[in-house]
Amino acid sequence: MIQLGAHVDQTDPLAQAREMGATAVQFFLGDPQKWKGPQLDAEWAERLRVEADEAGVQLWVHAPYVINLASTNNRIRIPSRKLLQQNVHAAAQIGAAGVIVHGGHVTKDDDPAVGFDNWRKAVDGLEMSCPILIENTAGGANAMARHLDRIDQLWSTIASASDSDKVGFCLDTCHAHAGGEELVGLVERIKAITGRIDLVHCNDSRDAFDSGADRHANLGQGQVDPEGLAEVVRLAGASVVLETPGSAEVHALEIEYLKEQLR
Repeated sequence: MIQLGAHVDQTDPLAQAREMGATAVQFFLGDPQKWKGPQLDAEWAERLRVEADEAGVQLWVHAPYVINLASTNNRIRIPSRKLLQQNVHAAAQIGAAGVIVHGGHVTKDDDPAVGFDNWRKAVDGLEMSCPILIENTAGGANAMARHLDRIDQLWSTIASASDSDKVGFCLDTCHAHAGGEELVGLVERIKAITGRIDLVHCNDSRDAFDSGADRHANLGQGQVDPEGLAEVVRLAGASVVLETPGSAEVHALEIEYLKEQLR
């Protein structure tokens, strides 16, 4: 059975899951805009792990946005590796299914191949106590995971890293739309490259196709092709997490919509 849910606040994710009727939740383990690693209370972490397992709720951790493993700047790349490792260890403590991290980018003066190899080195150096999922991104001419040709290069490069089999893929529908990738047929095209899709971030987009803008909208209220979005949900064979605006009541309605697409 495919798990359905939404991104929630980290304070009490299981209470929010119950309120939405969700079987999956995603959350941060700290401030997504800062370099400080997770500060987990061991008792809280163990209680969350046990209660989530008993409730049948799948937990996903989103890594901070500041992480850029592709960067050629040592002052960004090295702290990025450290912060991701901290999040991986913390995610393992709560029994999370995986840690989602954006593909990152290099600057316009950099060779993209260096960015791909920086990713390989990062994967090689990670202690994979919990899997990581690379998420496609919406914008940036020098992004590592906006277009399929770049994702192909990234996957080919990290394939030689140890534990590369613990690196999965997170497909964000808003990012794909804004990044210039048609949703119809996208699952097949992605799987031909990565061999897998482990999680879908199911989001509509406030902006036009290939805009490069990462602004999520509620399902049916944006500019994403609804047929393509429904196809991704049906064919990915992966858990689905909403990252859309609104209350638990709004997300409950969207989860019901997703259930309809899967019937």
